[in-house]
Amino acid sequence: MSERFEHIAGPIPGPKSRALNALVAQYEAPGVTYIADDYPIAWTSAHGALVTDADGNRYIDLTGAFSVAALGHTNDAVTAAITAQAKRLVHGMGDVHPTDVKARLLARLAAIAPGDCSKTYFGSNGADAIEFALKTALLATGRPRVLSYEGAYHGLSLGALPVGGIARFREPFAPLVDERATFIPFPGATDSLDAALANARAVLAGDAQIGAVVLEPIQGRGGVIVPPAGFLPGIRALCDEFRCVMILDEIYTGYGRTGTMWACERENVVPDILCIGKAIAGGVPFSAAIGRPAVIDAWPRSEGEALHTATFLGNPLACAAALAVLDVFERDGVVAGVARRDPWLRERLAPLRRHATVTDVRGIGMLWAIEFTDAGVANRVVRAGLQRGLILLQSGVNGTSITLAPPLTIEDDQLERALALLDRTIEETP
Repeated sequence: MSERFEHIAGPIPGPKSRALNALVAQYEAPGVTYIADDYPIAWTSAHGALVTDADGNRYIDLTGAFSVAALGHTNDAVTAAITAQAKRLVHGMGDVHPTDVKARLLARLAAIAPGDCSKTYFGSNGADAIEFALKTALLATGRPRVLSYEGAYHGLSLGALPVGGIARFREPFAPLVDERATFIPFPGATDSLDAALANARAVLAGDAQIGAVVLEPIQGRGGVIVPPAGFLPGIRALCDEFRCVMILDEIYTGYGRTGTMWACERENVVPDILCIGKAIAGGVPFSAAIGRPAVIDAWPRSEGEALHTATFLGNPLACAAALAVLDVFERDGVVAGVARRDPWLRERLAPLRRHATVTDVRGIGMLWAIEFTDAGVANRVVRAGLQRGLILLQSGVNGTSITLAPPLTIEDDQLERALALLDRTIEETP
C-alpha cells in the first residue's frame, strides 16, 4: 500500500499505544479520555491527512482533529512560521505591550471578517471567544438573558456552559451554572422556516431581559444540523427588531469548511459578533471574537487594567501561525477548492443511505454527518473504522451520528480511498 494511504501493521491499539494509554489512565483526570481494550490509539506524528500512532500504524483522518487541521496536520508553511517565531519571540504581554504579529493579525482579520466586523478579542479556545461575546452583549444591551438552541455546543467552561444546548453537559454542574438562557429547537433542513422563526420571535417578545441570540450557522457537535434556507437572515432580522446582539459561533464552520470563508456568507448575513477558533492557527490553541464597532465599543477603553484578559492573550506563536494559515488560504485557493468538491462529495456520500443502519446523510462543503439507527451502531463503526485505518468521530446529541470533517486539503485519491473504506465498514458493521 502506498505511503499516501493507511497502513495497519499489527493489532489496534498496538503494544506501545496500550502502554501510553495505561499512563493516561493512571495519571489523567478520569473524566477526559475514554480507554478500552480496542480504543484509542496514541498519536505520535501527523502530516496532511495522515496520522501515525506509537506502533507505526498509519491512518487517514476524516475528522481534521475536530476540524482544527483544515490545512492538514503540520502544514509546512504554518510549521515554518511557528519555528521562525519561536526563535524570535515566544511570549509577550498581551494586554500591556502588543507584539508586531498581534497587530498584523488584528488588521488581517478585520479585512476578511464579514461586513463591518473589525474589532477583535483573542482567546485560547472557543469558549474564551463565547465568554467575551456574552460579556460584550451584556455591556451593549444591559440585558443579561440569552436565546440559545437545543443541541448547541459553545464550549464547556462555566462562562459558556449556560448557553450550551446539550443538557448532559450542563446537568452535573447545575449548582454552578446560571440559568440565563432560554433554549428552543434548532431547525433541520426539512423543518418549517416559518415555525422556527415564529418560535424565536415568541421567546424574544416574551422576555425583555434577552439581550443576545447565540447560535451556530450549522450545528457541529450536535450532528451537522443544517437549518433551512432563510433561517440565518430571519434570525438577523429578529435581532435587529428586538435590539439583540447576534452572536454567531463559527468555531467549527469557519475557515472555508462550508465552501465560503464563513458559513454566514452563504446567505449574506453579518453577525454582531463572530466567534472563531479551531482552524484559525493550524493546531496552535487560539480563538477570536470579531465584532462590529458599534457593539464592541460598549467596552470602556482600558485605563491600565483590562476588564477581560488572560496571560496568553494574543500569544505570538499563535498569531504567527494564524497569519501563515491565512497566507496558505489565499495562495492555494483553499475555499474555492472546498466549493469545487462539494457536489462530488455530496454525490459520493449519497449511496451510504442504502445501508440499513443509515437513516440520513447531511452536510455541506466538507462538513457532513452520517446518521445511524442508534448510538451503538455509530460507535461500532468508529471502532471498526479504526481497525481499517480510518479516524472517525462519533457525534450528535445522543451519539447517533458520525461527523466527517477531513482536512480541506486532503488529496482527492486519499478522500476517495477513505470513503471506500468507510462504505465497506458500514456495510460490514451490524
